[in-house]
Amino acid sequence: MPVKIRLQRHGSKKRPFYFIVVADARSPRDGKFIQKLGTYNPLTVPATINLDRQKALDWLHKGALPTDTVRRILSFKGVLYLKHLLRGVKLGLFDEATAMEKFQKWHGEHEAQVKKRQEEAMRARRAKRNQPSGKRPSKKAEGETGGEG
Repeated sequence: MPVKIRLQRHGSKKRPFYFIVVADARSPRDGKFIQKLGTYNPLTVPATINLDRQKALDWLHKGALPTDTVRRILSFKGVLYLKHLLRGVKLGLFDEATAMEKFQKWHGEHEAQVKKRQEEAMRARRAKRNQPSGKRPSKKAEGETGGEG
């Protein structure tokens, strides 16, 4: 049975919200699935992703193939990097403690970058909100000329 890790669309029209699921490749997009791994909300800035890393890693080890978008999400959350490190452990290149240490270091740096981007987006939104709108000033503010002219 070919198994894929893919997005299952929920939400209303023009307001998408996705579940990240493991499903048979032959089942419909929003149909039956095997297991739910998390959620993805592209409408927030930055996009909100909740993912169970361990379940996703287990399914990747079992041979489930992620779709392109899910592959990007797994890469962003570090699941593919963790799989890469565990492959090195399996080959005997280093021990599991070193692999987890490398992953924790990467995860800390990654979270700092995400937090920085989030703060920048928040500052940009506040600046845009505080900016005067593009409305034209009223005639009284422009200075009235006494009808003669």
